[in-house]
Amino acid sequence: MALASVREDRVLAIDANPDRGTLSERVKSGTDKTVRDVVNRASAITGFSVFSDYVSRDQTRLDVLASDSDPMLSEAFNEGDYNVVADISARYYSICLTDCGTGIVHSVMRAIFQRADSMVIVSGGSIDEAKLASETLTWLEANGYGDLVKQSVVALNTGTYGTELVKLDEIVAHFATRVRAVVTIPYDQHLAAGTEINFYSLHKATREAARDLAALVMDGLH
Repeated sequence: MALASVREDRVLAIDANPDRGTLSERVKSGTDKTVRDVVNRASAITGFSVFSDYVSRDQTRLDVLASDSDPMLSEAFNEGDYNVVADISARYYSICLTDCGTGIVHSVMRAIFQRADSMVIVSGGSIDEAKLASETLTWLEANGYGDLVKQSVVALNTGTYGTELVKLDEIVAHFATRVRAVVTIPYDQHLAAGTEINFYSLHKATREAARDLAALVMDGLH
């Protein structure tokens, strides 16, 4: 939303969570179509006006492509399917953001990593959550994605249970040695509700943090 609100070109967010993602529930629904429909009807998507029927558009002009709502179908969303969706999306959008699941070894992740210019690792503000995020970076480094790690940005969500501001500086300092940048996202009741997000209803500090994160993501694009 931060990107789409300040850019004149098209921005797409793809929910590629193979365990039934909820990204599309954060914007007002404009369609019941999903990534599965894009894969199944790929040959019929011949222009942006056709593709527009498959996405929901937010007031910031962000387009969102939903994941499958059926967990059995979403499990079947694999590497080849993601490549089909990404190839079609790249025809019509300057920027494609992919929201991933937590299953780092799922086949769809390989395609995502191979295509990514930059990566955002989200961590909570507790020590336990930071350790999990750090272990993710270590796994990526050990599996041939060291360059991607160096180009990545860590977003620290300080609105989660267990956030201790005393420890936060230590967590930021740790990640700063491993990635390109670290952004702290403040607690915001509107985000914490887990419902539709109105970007302009977020606190000013939250919007500014989101724009800082968006700027860093853009800096990492090839």
